Amino acid sequence: MQSQKHIIKINLPGGIVSPGDLFEILNIAEKHFVDSVRFGNRQQLLFTINESQLDDIQDSFLVADVDYELNEDKYANIVSSYVTEEVLYTSNWLREGVYKDILNGFTYKPELKINLVDYYQNLIPFFTGNFNFISSDKNNFWYLYIRFPKTNTMYCWPSLVYSEDIPLISKQLEKVILTEKQLFYNQPNIDGFLLYQKIDAENNFLHQPYDNPLVHTGFQLPYYEGFNKYGNNKLWLGIYRRNESFSIPFLKEICSLCLNTRIGQLYTTSWKSLVVKSINNEDRKYWSTLLNKHRINVRHAANELNWQLEDLCQEAIDIKLELVKHFEEADLRTYPLCFAIKTQPNTGLFGSVIIRKRNTISKFGEALFEVLHTHNFNPNAKQYVTFAPSISRQQLGESLVALCDYFYNLHIGESPEITEKPKAKPSQTMVQVHQCKHCFTIYDERFGDIVQNIAPNTQFENVENYHCPTCEAPKHDFVASEMAS
Repeated sequence: MQSQKHIIKINLPGGIVSPGDLFEILNIAEKHFVDSVRFGNRQQLLFTINESQLDDIQDSFLVADVDYELNEDKYANIVSSYVTEEVLYTSNWLREGVYKDILNGFTYKPELKINLVDYYQNLIPFFTGNFNFISSDKNNFWYLYIRFPKTNTMYCWPSLVYSEDIPLISKQLEKVILTEKQLFYNQPNIDGFLLYQKIDAENNFLHQPYDNPLVHTGFQLPYYEGFNKYGNNKLWLGIYRRNESFSIPFLKEICSLCLNTRIGQLYTTSWKSLVVKSINNEDRKYWSTLLNKHRINVRHAANELNWQLEDLCQEAIDIKLELVKHFEEADLRTYPLCFAIKTQPNTGLFGSVIIRKRNTISKFGEALFEVLHTHNFNPNAKQYVTFAPSISRQQLGESLVALCDYFYNLHIGESPEITEKPKAKPSQTMVQVHQCKHCFTIYDERFGDIVQNIAPNTQFENVENYHCPTCEAPKHDFVASEMAS
């Protein structure tokens, strides 16, 4: 009889862990016959343990003071874009010290999901949390977007939030939401301003108005694998595993090499990969030897890296591998799209294209799927458009090829590979758009609104009975604004 498996989850706040701490966790797991671990969508560490070893490993974690959850996900890991600091284009002020000060300020274990995200990067998703703090152009101030639990209802905090206030405001928000679920939890209609009034009345947080609303620019997932140069004589290494599994001997050797070469931190990403920064160029040979020893491939095709799957879901992994093979055979370009596979309801995954398993089966007893894409193919949007409502697993490949073709036909003449920035440089052209004052969704006349069957080049003033595709706000709640073209 096969032994029952239990899931161990260890949160790594901000996606950061020291090599010494990780080595200790891995050593305990290995002693109890665990041979591999995985990283989750929220930058946490996951592995399974046999029933026969459960009591012993719990005792070992208690002695080592390792905080973990068993078969639960009550306490959400705090996600951050700290992994991108230095190595990708980031804000002028958001540096290591700011991240660490904020993370150290959390003296409680959050139950609701918190994201600390640099606006300028695209590696870590913006809105997959319940409390989404996104850096502004003002030093140490953040936009706050609240996505109410079990809903897609989004509310933008009326003022910027100061870095030092983030832990406390998160705690107060969580307290109100969880104690007043009838108002703010899994409800069809939620008054975000009422929540703001409740928090503002009881606290003395530093208020800072924002000069410019948050503008959702085009998404471009950076290539996060392999050796990459940055700074002066420095390298960073991204490691992705096709089956999401990292062997413990491999990770332990990574930790040892970090300690021997004075690398103080390791980083996980929302794409279930591992990043090593601050590698000296002269030490690259040691890392190459380590990769060779464990036969680690670090140059996968980009269309295999741009996927989000549910944690510990073999079915989703199998479907992804089938689809990636189909993409390769079709020699398919998928830039700048990213894909998500959802086999369970209410999984908050990030993607511009969603493959979702339906709760019905075909007359032949096969599972059925639907293919959707987000509004304007922006993965940070929460408004979905159905592309294929009911197809078999075997039909997914051709359906996605057709969807990619549709996407590129929509964007002929654009230059999506040029990443837009929130503030225009003197050489940039400004275009007028209309922006929802509640959730900051953009109506751009050049593209229209495919969700509401509004053709490209339709002037906003000529659109009748328009409402925001994200928050349902009426047309008169849109304000004219400018953004870089």
